[in-house]
Amino acid sequence: MIPVYNEERSLPGCIRVLHDYLSNGFPFEWTITVVDNASTDGTERVANQLAETTDNVRVLRLERKGRGLALRTAWGFSDADIVVYMDVDLSTGLDALLPLVAPLSNGHSDIAIGSRLAPGARTVRGPKREVISRCYNALIRLSHGARFSDAQCGFKAARAEVIRPLLQRIEDDSWFFDTELLLLAEHNGLRVHEVPVDWVEDTDTRVNVTSTALDDIRGLVRVARNKASGSAKVDDLPRRPEPAPIHPDAVVAQRRETGLLWQVLCFGLIGAASTVATLLLYAGFRTWWPYWVANFVALTITTLLNTEANRRLTFIGRKRPGGRVHLQGLVVFALYYAFTSGALFLLDALKPRHTAPLELVVLLASSLVGTAGRFVLLRIWVFRHTKPPASLAGEQSVEEKVAA
Repeated sequence: MIPVYNEERSLPGCIRVLHDYLSNGFPFEWTITVVDNASTDGTERVANQLAETTDNVRVLRLERKGRGLALRTAWGFSDADIVVYMDVDLSTGLDALLPLVAPLSNGHSDIAIGSRLAPGARTVRGPKREVISRCYNALIRLSHGARFSDAQCGFKAARAEVIRPLLQRIEDDSWFFDTELLLLAEHNGLRVHEVPVDWVEDTDTRVNVTSTALDDIRGLVRVARNKASGSAKVDDLPRRPEPAPIHPDAVVAQRRETGLLWQVLCFGLIGAASTVATLLLYAGFRTWWPYWVANFVALTITTLLNTEANRRLTFIGRKRPGGRVHLQGLVVFALYYAFTSGALFLLDALKPRHTAPLELVVLLASSLVGTAGRFVLLRIWVFRHTKPPASLAGEQSVEEKVAA
C-alpha cells in the first residue's frame, strides 16, 4: 500500500522503482495499491494511468484525508496474507522489505516495523526531525513502557489475520495511527519485529510537525485511558501458543512466586533510586513552585517509573487485571502523596521560617515511612497473591515432586 496526497510529481518514480524491485526476484506474490487520500491535484489521474500501463498496480480512491484512514481501508479490503505499507518518497531502502516480510510469512512475528533508531540503522536527515523523532519515541517509552524504538517510520507490515481485529479498535485516522497500532499490539501480547533500515529524508513533505505532535500527545493520553479501563483489550485476536520445550526429555523450570526476601530487597533498591530521584526533582522544582506542587510533580514522575519497575521485577508471577492494578496504584499513590505533603504542611505550620535542608530532611523521612506503607499495600492489595484451585495446586505439587 502506498498512501498518497497530492503526490503527482513523486508517484511515477515511486511505482517504477518499487515495481522493478518486486519484479526482479522478490519471492512472494504481490500487488501495489496506490491509496489516494482525496488529492486535489493530478494524483488520481497519474495513479490511474500507472495502473492501466503497469501490471499488478491498482488504485483506491478515498474522498477523505488521513494516512490512518488509507491504511485502515486498504488493509481491511485486502485479500493478501501479509499487508505492507511504505511512504511514496521511498525514504526507506527497499533492501529492508524482505527482512520485514520474512518473519511474518513463517509465523514467527505478528507485526514488523522498520526502525531508524534500532542498532544498525543508518539515517540521513536534518537535526530538527532527528530531535523530534527521538523525543517522541522516548515519550512513548516513558508513558507506556513501549519496547519498540521507532513508532512513526513509514515502513510497516502485518499478518492480515492479526491486523483486521486491531483495525476495528484503532480510533485515529491520521498520523497517530502507527503509534496506536503498535501500542495496542504490545498491550495484547503480539510480537513486534524490528528491522533496522537505511533511511534518507525527503524534505518535500506534507506533514505539519506542530499539529501532528499535539495530536500524537492527545493520542497517547487516550490510549493510556483505554488501557486503564480495559477497552484496549482485543478478544478475537489469534493467540500464539505458550512456549513449550522442543526436546522430548527437557526438564522445564517452574515459574515460582518470588519470596518475601526478594521482594523486600528489590523493592528497597527501586525505592532508594526513586527516593533519590524524587529529592533531586523536588529540589529543582521547588525553585519555581510551592512545596505541594513541586512534591506532586516529582512524585508523579518517579511513581510512573517505580510502579513499572516493581511490576516487572518485584512482584513477578502475580498477574492481575491491568485496569484494576492501575486504579489501585493510583489510590496508593494518592495516599503516599497525602502523607508526604502532610508532613511538609505540618512542618510549615510548626516552623514557618524553616531552612531548605530541614525541608528536605522532613521529605526524606516521610518518604521512607510512606515507602514502607506503599510496599505493604502493593504486596497485600495491588499485587495480592491469588491461590490456585485445590485440584490445580495438587497437580502442581505432583509435577514439582517429579521434577525434584
